[in-house]
Amino acid sequence: MKLFEWTLRLNGFDIAFAKAELKRIQSNNNQYYVESAKIDIVNHHKKFNSFYQNFAGTNSTWDWESLPIMTKTSLQQPLETRLSNDFQKDVYKGKTSGSSGHPFIYAKDKHCHALSWASFFDKYQWYDIDLNHSKQARFYGTPLNPLNYYKEKLKDKLANRYRFPIFNLNDETLAQIAHTFKNVDFEYINGYTSSIVLFAKYLKKQRLILKDICPSLKACIVTSEMLFESDRELLNTQFNVTIINEYGASEVGLIAFENENGDFQVDDELLYIEILDENDNILPDGELGRIVITSLYNKAHPFIRYEIGDMGALKHEKNTDKTILSNLQGRTNDIAILPSGKVVPGLTFYYVTKTIIEESGNVSEFIIKQIYPDTFKFIYTSQRPLSTVEKQAVKDATYKYLEKGLNIIFERVPNMNRGKGSKLKQFTALATG
Repeated sequence: MKLFEWTLRLNGFDIAFAKAELKRIQSNNNQYYVESAKIDIVNHHKKFNSFYQNFAGTNSTWDWESLPIMTKTSLQQPLETRLSNDFQKDVYKGKTSGSSGHPFIYAKDKHCHALSWASFFDKYQWYDIDLNHSKQARFYGTPLNPLNYYKEKLKDKLANRYRFPIFNLNDETLAQIAHTFKNVDFEYINGYTSSIVLFAKYLKKQRLILKDICPSLKACIVTSEMLFESDRELLNTQFNVTIINEYGASEVGLIAFENENGDFQVDDELLYIEILDENDNILPDGELGRIVITSLYNKAHPFIRYEIGDMGALKHEKNTDKTILSNLQGRTNDIAILPSGKVVPGLTFYYVTKTIIEESGNVSEFIIKQIYPDTFKFIYTSQRPLSTVEKQAVKDATYKYLEKGLNIIFERVPNMNRGKGSKLKQFTALATG
C-alpha cells in the first residue's frame, strides 16, 4: 500500500497528478521551456499578487535581469500580505528554519507543494529508495510541545520513518541508536549532517561498521548542513553505504541532489538557479557568487530571484543539458556541549527560536552565541524590543530543548555585524565544556 502517497492526497496534495506533471516537465525541459515558465510565473504574480506588484513594479515591459532581487528580509512581513489574490486560503504554510538568521513564514499552493514531493520521489528512486516503502532512519529534531510532538510521530508513522532523538547525542544515546539499527531493517538514513557525523564518530570509536550491523541499509542522505570531504570519508568508512548529499530549503523545496556520478545536480525542472556577484550581475560558469532561486510553479507566493543566503557556482553540461552545482558554501553549524555533558547540534536552536518566529515579522535577524558552557547570548534585530513574556518563552524553550539552569542573555542591536559573506551563521559555539 502506498501509504505515504495516500497521506499526501488526504491532505490535498494530488501526488499522482504531480508525478505525471513532473514527467511532462522533464520531457519538455529545455531552454525555451524554462524561459516560458519564467515569464509565466512573473506575469502571474504581477497580475495577482499586490506584494510583488509593489516589490517589482507594475510595468508590463520588463526583462529578466531588471527584476529586483528578493531577500529574506523582503519577506519578513505578515504572510497574508504576500499571498496572491487567488490563493488566500487553501495553501500549504511553513516556517523557514532560520538557519541563516532570517526566519519567516511562507506558503506554497498545493500543486506546487505536491510537485516538490514528486521531485523527491523521483530523485530518491535514483538509488532504489521508495518513499512509500523504504524504511527511513531519521536524524531530525522533534518538537517537545505535546501536540506538535504527536503530529510528528503520526507523520513519521505514515511516512515509514523512525526518528532518533538528536537533542542529546552523548555516548549513551548513540549506543541506543546503534542498538536500534541492529533490530530494524532500515534502508536509508536521512537527516542533519552534524548529527549523522557524530554517530559515525561514535561507531569509529567502537570499531563498528553500520552496514555490518544493519545489512538492509542502502544509503545515507545528509541535508541542511555542509558535508565536508573529511566527513564524507568518515561516513563512507563507518557506514559502508552510498553517501548522498542533498541541498534544499523548505520554502523552495529540493535545490540540488547528488547524482550517481557524484555531481550535485540542480533541480532545474522546478527551479531556475542563478549565481550573482555583489552588483547583481549574472556570473559565468565556475565563478563563486550568491545563489538566487526562482520557484517556477509557486503561484501562491512569489519566490522570484530569491536570494537563499548561500554562495555557490554552477556548471552547465552541454552534452546532458543538466545544471551542476559545482561549488556550495554555507550552512555550517557548531555543536554545543553543555555543562552536564549533553551534546546538541546547532540546529537545535531552530526549535528554540520557533517560539518567536511570528507572522508579524518583528524579529528580522538573530544569532545565538555560546559564550560560556552555561551561557548563551541571543543577539537580534527587531522592529520593537522583545517583551518580558517573549524573552521568557525563549528561556523556557531553551530549558526544554537543552537543559535547565542555563543563562540566557538578550542583546538587541540595530544591525548585524556580518563578516565577509552575506549569510549569518545562526549558532556559534565560542566556548565548550
